[in-house]
Amino acid sequence: MNISDLSLFVRIADSGSITASAKQLDMTPAAASAALKRLEKQLDSQLFIRSTRQLRITSEGERFLLYCRQALAAIDEGKASLNSMRGKIAGELRFSVSSDLGRNIVLPWLNDVMDDHPELTLQLSVGDSLSDFYLDRVDVALRYGEPEDSSMVAFQIATVKRVVFASPEYLSRCGTPDQPEDLLQHNCMSYLINSRAYNQWEFIKSGVRQKVQVSGDRECNDADIVRRWVVAGKGIGYKSILDISSDLKAGRVVRLLTEYETEPLGIWLICHSRKQVTPAVLMLRDLLRVKCAEVLEVTEQLMPG
Repeated sequence: MNISDLSLFVRIADSGSITASAKQLDMTPAAASAALKRLEKQLDSQLFIRSTRQLRITSEGERFLLYCRQALAAIDEGKASLNSMRGKIAGELRFSVSSDLGRNIVLPWLNDVMDDHPELTLQLSVGDSLSDFYLDRVDVALRYGEPEDSSMVAFQIATVKRVVFASPEYLSRCGTPDQPEDLLQHNCMSYLINSRAYNQWEFIKSGVRQKVQVSGDRECNDADIVRRWVVAGKGIGYKSILDISSDLKAGRVVRLLTEYETEPLGIWLICHSRKQVTPAVLMLRDLLRVKCAEVLEVTEQLMPG
């Protein structure tokens, strides 16, 4: 139902004149009359009794007028609420983040955000598959890799290395690989996205690229579980250095094959449309950029090579 038609109906009821109401709304009397007829047709009710000399509201019109005033008032209140939130960190933020980043890196930052912005509410979704923004009711998602859909709004947060790592316990038991092909003799942990195992690891040395298809006795669609298996000494992993930063600093894992580079991996904050780019999302973007840079700087200093 057209909001303009509802507003016109209220004005006609208040003024008792189609012509006067049309003038107030910068419409022609003919257009106003057509709008009123359109509304009556939609309602299947006569709202006014018309004659050449007067216009009188019907009992059905009186009854509908009460609800119409309430509806328009609610809409005006909603518009005012949106306007008051522009530039303000408030409302609901529906945020999706990959498993490792969400649980081990981002969660403490989100807690600080919520403490600093009491008018903000958070709905957090954690998982490695990119959310369906519509079905999952997600406003913004933090993911590795640039989105393939160019219609989405994407902000790059950081660029990170992928590294090979294992626990000291595993290395003491199974030995340390010196070159990528040595991984073929080791138990390598893989993670799954959309049922596809990421078990082809790429390395670069002196401009030469080398791919090794690894194998192992464990796969999981949750990358954080893969990390935990490696920390527990079950095998070797291949992940973003950001995901394992706390494990590296604590000595729970050791970075391997440090003479080899890997293809850098981007972290992106993604919205499905510009309408979702709220002040809260922009605040989150800026926070993530600063925090990720701090973690990466410290980690790289501790782990040269």
